[in-house]
Amino acid sequence: METLNRIVDTIDGYVWGIPLIVLIMACGMLLTVRLRGVQFRKLGKALKYMVKNESGGDGEVTSFAALCTALSATIGTGNIVGVATAIAAGGPGALFWMELAALFGMATKYAEGFLAIKYRTKDSEGHWIGGPFYYIENGMGAKWKWLGKLFAVFGLFVGLMGIGTFTQINGITSAVNGFFSDESTKTVPIFGHDYTIVTIIAGLIVTLCAGLVIIGGIKSISNVSQIVVPFMAIAYVLCALTIIITHISEIPDALAQIIGGAFGVRPLAGAAMGQTIILAMQKGVARGIFSNEAGLGSAPIAAAAAQTKDPVRQGLVTMTGTFIDTICICTMTGLSIVISGAWSDKSLEGVQITSAAFAYGLPFSERVSAFILMMCLIFFAFTTILGWSYYSERCLAYLTGGSAAASKIFKIVYIAAVFIGPYLTVSAVWGIADIFNGLMALPNVTALIMLSGVTAKDTCERFKKKRIIAE
Repeated sequence: METLNRIVDTIDGYVWGIPLIVLIMACGMLLTVRLRGVQFRKLGKALKYMVKNESGGDGEVTSFAALCTALSATIGTGNIVGVATAIAAGGPGALFWMELAALFGMATKYAEGFLAIKYRTKDSEGHWIGGPFYYIENGMGAKWKWLGKLFAVFGLFVGLMGIGTFTQINGITSAVNGFFSDESTKTVPIFGHDYTIVTIIAGLIVTLCAGLVIIGGIKSISNVSQIVVPFMAIAYVLCALTIIITHISEIPDALAQIIGGAFGVRPLAGAAMGQTIILAMQKGVARGIFSNEAGLGSAPIAAAAAQTKDPVRQGLVTMTGTFIDTICICTMTGLSIVISGAWSDKSLEGVQITSAAFAYGLPFSERVSAFILMMCLIFFAFTTILGWSYYSERCLAYLTGGSAAASKIFKIVYIAAVFIGPYLTVSAVWGIADIFNGLMALPNVTALIMLSGVTAKDTCERFKKKRIIAE
């Protein structure tokens, strides 16, 4: 397993090197300029559209349901475990780069939602489908179809071996095991390691529940997401706000650590300082994209199913996902972790860091705080498993021409991946997820840049003529 971890870390370092970080950030900056800061100018309108469904639109589910499906895939372990691992590896400065990437990422997310509706199509059964593979093929031309297929291949593996399965179930079982297990808990040897009976039972329950919902398809997934996502997001935000408000006097020092870490303002010099900044930037941007998925190309797959006639309107709704996920939830998690100082404890790993922050900050007993975090993580991660099952299935459908047999086999394999997820190490799990995220982003960001002219032209014309539907 140590050999696997070293291999994964090496590949991860190459994939998430400076070139990819610059490319993703440059894409967000380009779109911000060409769209005239749409994420800042139209945020209020976007939040309004988020809760006000459009009447008479074509699609499979409401815009709010499509957003909840997208949020179900984005609000997950990235918000709880991902932020913790980013700060633990890159220092508090990683949070700054995560936020900066998200601000530009909102423009990226807008473009993804816009293009998803503009270039979506109907399948043989009359269902609206879309996503990067379709706006690559239909927007850039048939000669670029290979790029759409490349995106679909990487997207399939992101779901099966990255965001969708391993990281989520691993986060759930780690949290449950940490809460219910003690030294007397019975262990069972699996794959050469001992795992508690609590881990095994938790993994089986989540696998069973996920399987039952996944079989139901997009409508089943969106129905569950509309109920779970808003409730758990609000509950988590209230907990994080409680920590911040009750430790308001510690905020200035936490902000100083974040800014100082982002720009290497610490007693280091030369190469050491440069390496510190690069590590903070790398971990912050990588984990930020893992969390909000801006530029990854996943959200437009769900957005394409929205009941709407206007690409601009859906683009605005789609970009609120990044605002909620990173600007709100990840910021609160990061501040809680920095305030507590849990990130600097090398004996803690993954969810244990956030759990220690909650225990430090919440005005409850350590046991109650751990239970609250565990429940939030379970529901966040569970809905991410559901959301990514749909994303990955759409990627496979594009590659196979919508084969029903391939879809059935995929669901079985996906559920099997959820089943084995608890038995992989935290380091390997997050490394694998980072690698496939980076590979998936490449074709999508390329398309967003090449189609930025279309996005900017249509958007500016519609705002100028006030042609946004269903004001």
